[in-house]
Amino acid sequence: MRKRGFFVGFLLVALVIAGAVSYLADSDPDGLDHATLVGCQVVEVDGAERLTGNCIAQRARDHQLSSSPLADYAVGGDERSTGMAGVLGVLLTLGLAGGLFWLLRKRSTT
Repeated sequence: MRKRGFFVGFLLVALVIAGAVSYLADSDPDGLDHATLVGCQVVEVDGAERLTGNCIAQRARDHQLSSSPLADYAVGGDERSTGMAGVLGVLLTLGLAGGLFWLLRKRSTT
């Protein structure tokens, strides 16, 4: 019974963090983005942003999953759905992990 309480508590905390606290996250994080832009300048050309100079970000391309339903921490590209994407991510991760643990569990030899 104690194990079940722990897992239920863990699930609730994970869902609250993913669903509510994710809205408090910075929508424009600057750590990696800033590091890849060193040596470049962002300029607007014909209504679109372009990079001038020489930096890592000039060689950046979209990855293969950029059009997936949960890409960019949002559901369907809607930036207002960050919390929902977090909740779905938690449920999917815990479901996959739980299923894997269930499949690999020690079985009795009787």
